[in-house]
Amino acid sequence: MIIVCFTLIPLTCAVLLLIFQRFSEKTGGTVALLATLVLLILSVHATGLIAKSSGLILYHMGGWKTPLGIDLVMDNFSVLMLIVVNLVSFATVLFSIQYMRRYTALDKYYVLLLFLVASLNGVVLSGDIFNLYVFIEMASLASYSLVAFGVERPDLEASIRYQVLGTVGSFFILLGIGLIYGALGTLDLAHMSTLISSSNSKPTLMLSIPLLMFGFSLKAALVPFHAWLPDAHPTAPSPISAMLSGVVIKVLSLYGIGRIFFGVFGMTYTLSQVLLYAGLISIFFGALAALGQTDFKRLLAYSSISQIGYIMFGLGLGTPMGIAGALFHLLNHATFKSLYFFCAGATEYATGTREINKLGGLSEKMPVTCGASLFASFSLAGIPPFGGFWSKLLIIFAAILSGNLVLGILVASAGLLTMGYFLKIQRGIFFSKLPEGLKSVKEVPWMMAFAMVFMALLCLGIGLIFPYILSHIVTPAANDLIAGTGYGQKIMGMQ
Repeated sequence: MIIVCFTLIPLTCAVLLLIFQRFSEKTGGTVALLATLVLLILSVHATGLIAKSSGLILYHMGGWKTPLGIDLVMDNFSVLMLIVVNLVSFATVLFSIQYMRRYTALDKYYVLLLFLVASLNGVVLSGDIFNLYVFIEMASLASYSLVAFGVERPDLEASIRYQVLGTVGSFFILLGIGLIYGALGTLDLAHMSTLISSSNSKPTLMLSIPLLMFGFSLKAALVPFHAWLPDAHPTAPSPISAMLSGVVIKVLSLYGIGRIFFGVFGMTYTLSQVLLYAGLISIFFGALAALGQTDFKRLLAYSSISQIGYIMFGLGLGTPMGIAGALFHLLNHATFKSLYFFCAGATEYATGTREINKLGGLSEKMPVTCGASLFASFSLAGIPPFGGFWSKLLIIFAAILSGNLVLGILVASAGLLTMGYFLKIQRGIFFSKLPEGLKSVKEVPWMMAFAMVFMALLCLGIGLIFPYILSHIVTPAANDLIAGTGYGQKIMGMQ
């Protein structure tokens, strides 16, 4: 029953907050914090459970067997994604409790946030493609609302743009699902994967692949489908920016790409080349665009496009080392980019601005924020012994060992661009001369500071114990993707 708790706990808490709105303005943060803490503990506990269950836990909703009923499926890939989702969610709620006091309608904020967490967990655990789509839409609706939570004109404009482009992506995903159902007569992912190899409806299935790829690429903000992200991230409240960058774009896109294209269709040479070069283009475009930004959060938004490119590039390599590097970078990016958005939020909270040109010298006024931003920067830039160093190193080595020497050198050289905008942030915000108007600036409240310290220590800790994380969490998840359509065969064999 643990598998049900990942969606049931946050949904139940969200409903209780809705019912007791009179009290939820004050208690919403506490309820959300306890719920996400329990989910984080369950996620870590799931690593042990999945090891004892031969790498797969299957729950039949209503007792209906596969493929007649709706399944919840937990494998090593799911467990990795659950850890990412619930880790960032816990840190986000912790940071939100004091940061969001400047906003009104906090009861609605925590309801939407819990609804988002439940939906993301649902995506990760869905055993059929239609319910995966339903959970994607639930998460998208919560994201649109949270981006617009400030209800100022820029917030609403960014949310509408995000919603329009997100709806286009959802349309293509749904259209692809419809073609698959028409060809195979099933929505269960495991059953689907076993039917595809023997299906005579090849043209229909081949048409569904680019439709799904287009939809997921838009959700991932891959170049050239990135237009919504640089507007949505800066205008959203900073905790939500952390969720969007650290979790949402990964679960709504990268997870779908991994689960469907590796586990259902089976990765082909053409698909891998699309991922490889789309990732490479995104790495350089995002990094170059970040160098030209003066808004702290907008710079981080373009940086997210670049870092998602690393993950796509690793998946596109298709080798065990490349896939492991991609999934490890997914975990690292969730920690260091969430932390960086917390730092951006703390800076804006204390100074009232995100403009780098108006800031400077904050290292002496905000030492905790400055230290946390350095930890995030070191992991982002791939400096040892931080986690980002090891994941990028795996991806570069995987490229070279797979015969893509030139591509490996290009990816390694992109680190110089990353170093460039990391130095721009540090010099412009923390280590230049302190402006006269910022003499009275103070460090942020303790819960916000604690959330930053917690994530900063994770950035370092993941790097220090990377052999354990790689062998016990990342490599088993990578093996699930490498197994390809064996995912479906394994589930069907349990019936």
